[in-house]
Amino acid sequence: MNKKNFLIVMIGSEMKSIGFKILIIVGSISQICGSQNVEFTDIQKQFLETYTALNIPNLQVNYVQNLKSIKSTEALKEQETFFKTIKQQLSRININTLDEYQRLDYNIMNYEVGLNLERLTLEKQWDKTTYLDDSKSVYTIPNGKNWYAYLLKRWVNAEVHPDKIFQFGLEEVKTVKQEMKKLQEKSNLSEIAFNRHLKDASFFYDTLNDVEDAFNNIKLEVAKEASDIFPYIKDISDVNIAEGSNSSLAQVPAYYSNGTFYFNHFDKPFNKRQIDWIYIHEGIPGHHYQVMVNDIVKRTDIQELFWYSGFVEGWGAYVEYLGKDLSVYKTIYNEYGKWEWDLIRSVRVVLDVGINYYGWSDKKAINFWKNHIRDQHDIGLREIKRMKRWPAQVVTYKYGSNVFLKLLNSAKAKENFDYKVFHKNLLKYGDIPMSLFDNSVKNF
Repeated sequence: MNKKNFLIVMIGSEMKSIGFKILIIVGSISQICGSQNVEFTDIQKQFLETYTALNIPNLQVNYVQNLKSIKSTEALKEQETFFKTIKQQLSRININTLDEYQRLDYNIMNYEVGLNLERLTLEKQWDKTTYLDDSKSVYTIPNGKNWYAYLLKRWVNAEVHPDKIFQFGLEEVKTVKQEMKKLQEKSNLSEIAFNRHLKDASFFYDTLNDVEDAFNNIKLEVAKEASDIFPYIKDISDVNIAEGSNSSLAQVPAYYSNGTFYFNHFDKPFNKRQIDWIYIHEGIPGHHYQVMVNDIVKRTDIQELFWYSGFVEGWGAYVEYLGKDLSVYKTIYNEYGKWEWDLIRSVRVVLDVGINYYGWSDKKAINFWKNHIRDQHDIGLREIKRMKRWPAQVVTYKYGSNVFLKLLNSAKAKENFDYKVFHKNLLKYGDIPMSLFDNSVKNF
């Protein structure tokens, strides 16, 4: 998404495509089909030109909008011909003859061909007269379970399956609660006394100026350490910090857009325990940093056609785990704040699959929430509504960060581990599908 403006919070970007006449599309496909010995560079060129010309609708965060944007039967057939042709041509390529960035394009094209053909199978079966209501989950629509399985792959990673993601969520809930328990025990307070203490007025800011000052102070603290852990820091522009004013995003603690990290205040006391992790997630080294790195590293034209939320949101969640290395989480309560939101993310993974794939009722979903999260019934109801409108999106945070953390732990086990070298490898190509790391990122 080089040099494209976009909002990162729970949604991706609203990218404009250039429309081409159908004659160009047909001509491009026939050029591919007509050659028995197509060079890889020709496949790259034709993929770039024809994919753009087909003007395939961008993935929308709201599943109803995706269904409403399904194209005509004729257009779907043209897309199918294109992707099947590319699949056939790629099967004839000897990947060992490709250079590093050609191999990356090869893998991305294969990845996109597979997902798009799966999408087209579903779209060809879709009845456009079906009544749609985004207050109801994707499970309730015709072929809903298969639609969710596809959306999970598209948002998270092509190799995932709902059943396994559900189990992953349960395991993460257990792990995060264990980390929270450790911090409670460090406080030397009983569980009841600890939870009562968390509601103390000393943990909240009442004025906007206090919140702004706190975020700016954390920005200065993180800046002292970031250059030793992350590459390209000196090339990254400063991130602006401002109060959020978008009421449609009032349900989130913060969001990032076009060089500015926005925190939501809305005249309510602001929880101090959120300051550290929110800034790291949205600012530097989080979304602002990762977006800027995409402009620094070498990226191919085919990469620029796509963005991968599993990587983008996974990165924002991953760097939160490095808070101590960045000189934040200086008290057990600041660290506890990171785990409080991590627990919400973990519970959401279970609920997302439960609601959208297993058909859980709102009652069953909120009961699961209340079994694991204290005193935040209103947030639970809000999140359930969100997951019904935006199936699969919330899984990106936990899944992506888990991939990065596993790679980090593996790298740390080796001699001469260097944070900056490790992160340079992770960010070498900018955002890519999480399953391509094994093929594309080396020297961990």
